[in-house]
Amino acid sequence: MAMLRALPSVHQLLEEPEGAALTRANGRPLVRYAIQQVLDEERRSGSVSDGIARWARVSASVQALRLPRLRPVINATGVLLHTNLGRAPLAAAAADAAARIATRYSTLEFDPATGRRGRRHDLVADALRHLTGAEAAAVVNNCAAAVLLMLTALARGREVIVGRGELVEIGGGFRMPEIMRLSGARLVEVGTTNRTRLEDYAAAITPRTAAILKVHASNFQVVGFTESVDLKPLADLARARGGVLLLHDLGSGSLLDTAAYGLPAEPQLPDSLRDGADLVAASGDKLLGGPQAGLLLGRKSVVDRVMKHSLARALRVDKLTIAALATTLDLYLIQSIDALPVWAMIAASPESIARRATAWRSRLLEIGVEAELMASSSAVGGGSLPGERLPTTVLVLATRRGRASDLLKRLRDHEPPVIGRIEAERVLLDPRTVLPGEDDALLEAIARAMP
Repeated sequence: MAMLRALPSVHQLLEEPEGAALTRANGRPLVRYAIQQVLDEERRSGSVSDGIARWARVSASVQALRLPRLRPVINATGVLLHTNLGRAPLAAAAADAAARIATRYSTLEFDPATGRRGRRHDLVADALRHLTGAEAAAVVNNCAAAVLLMLTALARGREVIVGRGELVEIGGGFRMPEIMRLSGARLVEVGTTNRTRLEDYAAAITPRTAAILKVHASNFQVVGFTESVDLKPLADLARARGGVLLLHDLGSGSLLDTAAYGLPAEPQLPDSLRDGADLVAASGDKLLGGPQAGLLLGRKSVVDRVMKHSLARALRVDKLTIAALATTLDLYLIQSIDALPVWAMIAASPESIARRATAWRSRLLEIGVEAELMASSSAVGGGSLPGERLPTTVLVLATRRGRASDLLKRLRDHEPPVIGRIEAERVLLDPRTVLPGEDDALLEAIARAMP
């Protein structure tokens, strides 16, 4: 009881100089809440803090509540399209476009020429048609949504044929059979895990067949004794049977030739359409290098049918996505590929990366921090080009055995957090995925984190 009498009141603390200063910076309701939390903790623990300690805890509580959970990090993992870190960084022009639209009214669903309501996906449709050769184009909020929408609109209550080796699972345990079930379509599996032939598809077509779905293996590889069917023979089969659609879940959706960058050839959006797909679904935030979005490209009658379905409204994108995507596509139109961060990282030469890593090490040695360099490899990641690596040079921070995870945590605790990886009890930091202008912050984090 004596301890409780020693506790100040919330009002009393709010009137103290420290409370007044916190209130000016953060508002009275938030400070009052933090004070109540700290006093409740003291009551439960039976220990009354002195003024300095109490105000430190109140201030820490306020800052913890205000600290954005979504904030920038320095990606030194070497994974370019790191799903957990937001995949592709936007081009500066795309980010600026989103910011401009965010603070203004816009032509999101309004046509100034006619004074009538417009459709938001039409704002990027012309650019997508030009870049891909599609008759029509639309945008929803991600590729999984695009696949779910097209199956629901085109195949609900009917059969969709999928090769058994293409029944993929994407991040978060989202599986193709589950998407099929949610859409109301009936999955018909053909072939085996490693080998599927054209005759397997042909034998599965019945009057109840709505579509053949081809799924690009964008996040795994099947090697060895394998066989699969390309799009063009499937397109010919679908046309020959009449009324059967060919749908393509392309995944990453590149507009560039990855082979020109020293990587294996990844299917490009124009290729799928040229080979006869009626409708293609792809991501906007992987190899395209734009915001999270799901692209739907194909025949006009099919795209229109899909976008008239009531589910399309639930999956539509907002004005910020449209603004960022439109500007990203404009960079492709004018061939400013070097302005797209993901392609700048892919194109970075091993020599330029080695020079950057060497500069990091030199600056660290100047302040007494030991570091080494090591040849290693970066990954494209993000469900794109599975298993393929790009040569790089990493900065190696050695620690005593069992302490690498502690060092990695100290780097994550820095502001901004630095995200690296551990190999053989050493922390590795890859320059390929550290954006221009982040070097000073990275080196500051290392200097503070090293024991």
